Formats: sequence, structure tokens, C-alpha cells
Amino acid sequence: MNHPHRLLRRLLAFGTAFVISHLMSAADAPAPAAPPSIPLWPQGTPGSLGERPQDKPTLTAFLPDPAKRNGASMLVLPGGGYSSLAPHEGAAYAEWLAAHGVTAYVLQYRLGSAGYRHPAMLQDVARGLRMLRSFAKRDGLDPARVGVIGSSAGGHLAATLATHFDAGKPDAADLIERESSRPDVAVLCYAVITMGEFAHAGSRNQLLGANPSPELLKDMSAELQVTAQTPPCFIWATVEDKTVPVENSLMFASALRKAGVPFSLHIYEKGSHGLGLGRPGKEAPPWAEECLYWLRERKFLP
Repeated sequence: MNHPHRLLRRLLAFGTAFVISHLMSAADAPAPAAPPSIPLWPQGTPGSLGERPQDKPTLTAFLPDPAKRNGASMLVLPGGGYSSLAPHEGAAYAEWLAAHGVTAYVLQYRLGSAGYRHPAMLQDVARGLRMLRSFAKRDGLDPARVGVIGSSAGGHLAATLATHFDAGKPDAADLIERESSRPDVAVLCYAVITMGEFAHAGSRNQLLGANPSPELLKDMSAELQVTAQTPPCFIWATVEDKTVPVENSLMFASALRKAGVPFSLHIYEKGSHGLGLGRPGKEAPPWAEECLYWLRERKFLP
């Protein structure tokens, strides 16, 4: 018969070994794989300046739980002044959208800091939107519910796409190029809009260079390019934003109003630039819930 103290020691020893073994197994377990990146142009990027990662624009997929998938797709354009890409406006948005059943793709587009200027960025976002529409047809999603969301300079790129899209080339050998680049909705978060009086100088310089022509400044001022064919837009900004003045959003909304394009405009009093979905110490206004409500109102989401 085992002595009670000896039995207790054995149980404790077994428990300790089990815990250590469990912790070692957890530590040795591989980290979750990063979402795969999809090149926009597998055969070579038009106008590429080299073979660096920043010369090869990609899409990164964030897929919803199959049980939650609702058929909508969204192209996510992070901000960063056309000189960098902010993760909290890229992967964080895509994860939020995926949690609500949207199939989301983050676009790594070419940047001024890597030596690129317009129209490289527009080429990238148009190609990305065409790819999402092609993927929707392939994957049983709705090709008539493909949107774009962009923040800051990414918001400018989204607004540029919303005002510079085309119907695609029906006879193109590349099947993706046959797709329309028009987003069905556009969500603009504290977006750079104008290249005029209220422009964000850093974004303008990285996109257009130091001495753009008056014609190019006009063409890249989204508020001057709105037509009745511009897709419905959700727009939000804050009055306190000292980086991208609120006038950018107000001017774009005014242009949409004149053209008869549906929109939802949300101007919050408080909040600095670049809030995204919010983070500790920098709470965002309730734009995300307002946006979901609007997307449902538009029948983009069920």
C-alpha cells in the first residue's frame, strides 16, 4: 500500500511534468501562417522600377468564417501619405470587415517614397478592384457588391478610383482586364480629397511630384471629378483633424450632392487624424457602426 505522502509527491511530480510538457508544446507550436499575398501582375508590373517588394503590388486576403460569408467584397486601402502603408488602416480594417461576413483584401499599392508617381497608384487600385470582381465570380460571391474603403491618402486613392473608373476591356486577353473597375460603394475615412487650397501637401508631393501642372492638380482633385456615375459614398472626418482639414470631406460631399450621388456624411467634433477603428488612448468616434448601418441601408450587406 502506497504511503499517502509518497502518493502526493508522485501526483505533484506528474502534474508538474504535464504542465511543463504542455507549455513546451505550446512554445514549439508554429505561429499562425500569415495570409497569402496575391500579386496583381504575376507576369510583371507595368511601369515597375525594379524587383523590390515595393515594386510588386499585392492583395492580401482576409476571409470571413464560411458560415458568416454574406457575398460582399471590399478592397482596403491603408493610408500613409503615399509614403507608407499604415497597418491599423489595412489589416485591422480587413479583420473587422471579415468579422461581419465581408471578404476583404488589403492592397499594397506602389508609393511615392519608392519612386512612383501617378498614375502607378491608380493602375494598382483599378487592377485590385477588377481582381476582386473576378474573384467574386469565381468564388460564388456577388460581383455587384464590391466596394472600396480607404483612409487618409488611401481615402484619396479610393476617391480617385470612384471618379476615374472604367468599364473594362471586353476583348482583353487578360480576363481580369475585362472587368469593370467601378466600386459599388466607397467608404472614405478622413480622406485626402483635394489637391488645391486644403490639400495635404505631403500626399500631393508623393503622388504628383514637386511641380505638377494645373491640369494634373485638377484631375487629381476628386471633388472636381464627381459625376452622376460616381458610386454611393460613406464619408467621415473630425473637425479637430489638423493633418487633413475637414474641408476635404465637406467639399467631396457637396460635389456628390450636386451630382445627385447618394452619400452619408459624418463629421465628428473630437478626434485627431489617423484614428482608424481606435486604439488604447485614442478612441475613435462610432463611425464603424454607422458605416455598417449604411452598408445595410444600401443593401450592400444583408
